[in-house]
Amino acid sequence: MNLKDKKVLLTGGSSGIGKATAISLIKEGAKVIITGRNKEKLNAVAKEIGAIPFQLDMADYDNIPSVYQKIKSTLGGIDVLINNAGIGEFALVDEVSIESFERVFSTNVFGLTMLTKEIVKDFKQQNTGNIINIASTAATKGFAFGSVYAASKFALRGLTQCWQAELRKHNVRVIQINPSEVPTAFNVESREERKLEPTKLSPKEIADTIVFTLKMDNRGFIPEVSVWATNP
Repeated sequence: MNLKDKKVLLTGGSSGIGKATAISLIKEGAKVIITGRNKEKLNAVAKEIGAIPFQLDMADYDNIPSVYQKIKSTLGGIDVLINNAGIGEFALVDEVSIESFERVFSTNVFGLTMLTKEIVKDFKQQNTGNIINIASTAATKGFAFGSVYAASKFALRGLTQCWQAELRKHNVRVIQINPSEVPTAFNVESREERKLEPTKLSPKEIADTIVFTLKMDNRGFIPEVSVWATNP
């Protein structure tokens, strides 16, 4: 797909992987809307990189349809949805709480699905579209302290596979990207970016992967790809 003038909705776009991906897509000529919860930070980043900001809390399910309609009206349609917004909470199994599961699943699974539901209606009508789900290598293998977070990403992997089965006949490509650890503002209470580390991935590696999968000719798609640091 040629990304020039393509209309992209990217959730969680004000920092980390989302911001890097928005920058890369804009360089390719795409028109990009980024979402986030912090309005001031979102507006500042959008102005910096040339994106269009829309405040959106993925856990506010009731607000998702109306916000999406405004987004669609602003861009004049959608070609690509990148489900990047996500949160994490970590605890041993004997310390987890139902509230932790509810908070993480509300963003990583439930809100993500409700937004995708709205967009898929248009993708099916136009008989084309692209969905990229940013999961994690935690979607393929659990780890200590990971009950809540890994469970949400395993759920996203299941959703991705279901949507692939449902949407291929509508020419909709559904792609899952699994990054290993990327130092970002993820799981940082202050929401400040962590410093890059030489033995870990940077957001750019994931942005490059996203752009590559989208630029593949529309006749093919990559169902799932994991990206690991070479020597962690």
